Amino acid sequence: MQGKRSVATLEEAKAFIRANTRIAPVPGLPIRMHIADELTPIWEATEKDLAEANVAPPFWAFPWAGGQALAHYVLENPDTVRGKLVLDIACGSGLVGIAAALAGAAAVVANDIDPICEAAVALNADINGVALSYLGGDLLNGDPPDYDVILAADVFYEQTPARLFRTMLERAHANGATIFAGDPGRTYFPRNAFRQVAEYAVETTTEIENHPVKTARVWTL
Repeated sequence: MQGKRSVATLEEAKAFIRANTRIAPVPGLPIRMHIADELTPIWEATEKDLAEANVAPPFWAFPWAGGQALAHYVLENPDTVRGKLVLDIACGSGLVGIAAALAGAAAVVANDIDPICEAAVALNADINGVALSYLGGDLLNGDPPDYDVILAADVFYEQTPARLFRTMLERAHANGATIFAGDPGRTYFPRNAFRQVAEYAVETTTEIENHPVKTARVWTL
């Protein structure tokens, strides 16, 4: 998911993540990540320790439901990414990109506008023995990103981002990219534009969702 910019260096961000999370398995997946137990303390710590005022929620600190579903799908259907150049857009923790790397992608690029995500992706990729590149910045404007496969999880969380993501993904698809989106039924997910390919019941936390188990679906254009 997208966040706001931080003044922390990469090493400071890594140290912060190590100090404020624990390494734990993602339920049902062969992936481990740095995960926070509670939302509010790590949110407040981000503002205090990394000098990031008015910070967006630490999306990188949790395995979100849409990302879990998309990771399941990629690992169960490795041909979707095997040997291909893959973009994990609005990557947060890098969960989906890590799944793509484990499934045999030729190369995976993780993208987010929150620089802390670069540290989270690096740490989480290392834990899982894979290599991900990181590309910071906003990819929703200008020419659509040029990749074989674009993986977009939990990006339709607010009206304006949902509209921008839909436009970009449709333009990338028109240019030849294969698109997969993971979503747990967010209000602004444009179902009329996508075709469902899978459905999963995933364990999450009430720190970030309204139920401990969510139905999350995987869609394609």
